[in-house]
Amino acid sequence: MIDFACLIATAAITVASLLTLYRLARGPDVLDRILALDTLVINTIGLIVVIGLWFRTTMYFEAALLFAMVGFVTTVALCKYLLRGNVIE
Repeated sequence: MIDFACLIATAAITVASLLTLYRLARGPDVLDRILALDTLVINTIGLIVVIGLWFRTTMYFEAALLFAMVGFVTTVALCKYLLRGNVIE
């Protein structure tokens, strides 16, 4: 039963990622593209967690946590760069 649920979740996350890639390519401005990148990171984290559940291992959860931290720092750095022109003050 868990395998079928993971398959459905993987398909849903894949569709969400494809729609996010469309927004990334067609975003009207840079801020929309940054938000699309952040959403793509969240979709990827969800996909990593589902794969970890599917394979029944905890190694993927640590990878998802690291990816979440890097994604957050990247989003903050990009937004700060757009607002102020530099990242490090």
